[in-house]
Amino acid sequence: MSHSKIKVIVMGAGKIGSHHARIVASLPDAQLIGVCDPNYWRAQMVAWRAGTTAYRDYREALGKADAAIVAVPTALHYEVGRAALQAGLHCLIEKPITETIDQSKELLSIASAKDLVLQVGHVERFNPAVMEAIRHIRNPRFITCERLGPYDPRVASIGVVMDLMIHDLDILLTLVGSEVKSIEAIGASLLSPTEDICNVRLRFENGCIADVTASRISLSKSRKIRIFQEDSYLSLDYVNASLKIARKKAPLVKSLADVEVMHAKLEKKEPLRTELEHFLSCIRHRHQPVVTGEHGMEALRLALRITEELEHFHYQRKQGTEAWKGGWVALEGLTGKLFGPKV
Repeated sequence: MSHSKIKVIVMGAGKIGSHHARIVASLPDAQLIGVCDPNYWRAQMVAWRAGTTAYRDYREALGKADAAIVAVPTALHYEVGRAALQAGLHCLIEKPITETIDQSKELLSIASAKDLVLQVGHVERFNPAVMEAIRHIRNPRFITCERLGPYDPRVASIGVVMDLMIHDLDILLTLVGSEVKSIEAIGASLLSPTEDICNVRLRFENGCIADVTASRISLSKSRKIRIFQEDSYLSLDYVNASLKIARKKAPLVKSLADVEVMHAKLEKKEPLRTELEHFLSCIRHRHQPVVTGEHGMEALRLALRITEELEHFHYQRKQGTEAWKGGWVALEGLTGKLFGPKV
């Protein structure tokens, strides 16, 4: 591609789409040529703030762009992403990549046949703390993840696994580098028709175990991951973009003096900006993105397996099995930690 600016269209003028538009409009390597949304008033507001054109129908803009950012509701990812790829546009599709594996495979096939960049919006990969942590990972043995936050009716149509947990699933697959052997999942629907809280234990083929919790019924926001290795411990805070590393100085620890604690110095940069800069660079230099369509599909595959396990959990609930009773006690303990004791 020549050194002219890459023409980008943002499809979707919701919360995420508006952030994409804001940042793309400020990037020197990009020209934001429009924002699309069937809610034309919303498209106009986002376009006005970003200094670009509003479109009611995304199809009107396909022939005017080099690349598309697909930030529409999840149920439309496949339809809109396929149309953009078939029109020859490089695509960044927000997570989850699609609703089904077959849909993902088709998008990957189109992108490959047309030699297009297909990146998936797992933005946590571009969190400065995550990028630094990856450099220190050496065969993790146990990992805990928690992603908690207040309820947002905007995403009530999809469960918390696809909405929030999928971020951590992508990170786990990256850090562990092994196939998932088994899944144990419990969850509950409290404020929406889908699960609002979920706790999962993942056992990997290489022996690593991960405990993952996602909730959108918490009173405060918390997004953390803790990684235990044979010689070190990493504590990462997504929200504050901070990373603490505790490492053994000697094989046998006799006191805290034998443990070195380091607070990583991280660049304070908006992860979404880094993600978009990377997307444009991949287009410009014909590179594979850090988060490929294949990565997005594997995160989706694991999320779907967890969703199936949750359905089995709820079936056990209806049957009143002992396994369900044990899982429900564990879930009550978890909600107690999130909300405090009952009064």
